Amino acid sequence: MPRPSIYDVAALAGVSAATVSRSLGGKSKVAPETRQRVLDAAQLLSYVASPQASGLASGRTRAIGVVVPFVTRWFFSELISGVTDVLRDSGYDVVLYHLGSARDRDSFFSRMPLARRVDGVLTCSMPLTDEHTLALRALDLPYVSIGSPMPGRASVGIDEVAAVGAAVNHLVHLGHTRIGYLAGEPDDADFGFISAPQRRRGFELAVAAAGLEVDPRLQASGRYGTRGGASAMASLLAGPVLPTAVVAEYDELALGALLTLRRAGLDVPGDLSVVGVDDHEMAEVVDLSTVGQDVHEQGVTGARLLLQQLDGAPAGDGGAAEAVHVLATRLVLRGSTAPPAGWRTR
Repeated sequence: MPRPSIYDVAALAGVSAATVSRSLGGKSKVAPETRQRVLDAAQLLSYVASPQASGLASGRTRAIGVVVPFVTRWFFSELISGVTDVLRDSGYDVVLYHLGSARDRDSFFSRMPLARRVDGVLTCSMPLTDEHTLALRALDLPYVSIGSPMPGRASVGIDEVAAVGAAVNHLVHLGHTRIGYLAGEPDDADFGFISAPQRRRGFELAVAAAGLEVDPRLQASGRYGTRGGASAMASLLAGPVLPTAVVAEYDELALGALLTLRRAGLDVPGDLSVVGVDDHEMAEVVDLSTVGQDVHEQGVTGARLLLQQLDGAPAGDGGAAEAVHVLATRLVLRGSTAPPAGWRTR
């Protein structure tokens, strides 16, 4: 026997499907006798409201589109976890879109499959062009960006420049003067994550502010992840000048650097200090000093901002709908950093 629908309840109660949705939801003004008639009809038919049926009547899908570049990397999985924790508790389903390359991203925004499928959109550290942002604006849906701000829209993130600056300052205070930098090479050069140039700028500004030289011989890059960090560290070790300390753009690179240093027989931090950025879940395991950010909380904050818009906070009001929320970072001191060999306190 087919499951009763919202239209069956509406027919039995002699009302519209929209009135059934409002009556069962209990959030809109419905005459008490009408509400009771709907409740009696629903009970008689053993009707259980579904989000899809409610959406047909109310115009809402009770779903949120979450757009990410990658789903398997630690940073994005933490973001998604924070987002889904909040949305699930508020009765929303998450429709996840994984765009693994610039080509997939461009195709997605040209097709724009979000229309009429979701009530709002969250993009997570998704590098967007002007064309992409115009496509999002054309949806006229509540929207929040995490990690890649869009003018006039709510966004959540950290101060990338300050985060790397804190790592450099820590090493300078320890007495290091030859500080290297390990950068990540994107899998897709056309993707253009905005955090990479901002973190490099933070490194260069902090080194210059300390009166030190930004020496290109002390910089190397590798592909994303620990293997990239290992190869980048190997390049530095093969170079003409050795640093006494290195800052890695993100912790996965630092983890690979530690592996190369161990295999080379070098002591960390006795021979060379290493500091990363992010506070990856493995950072504590390998005793890595880092500048931590609460990635899960960024997801939570982004989801809450979106819910505020869904509850009636309009974009363009100068409030939560377009505020830039910068979450704090923190220096996490562990065993991978120390004063350089031979350094003495005066």
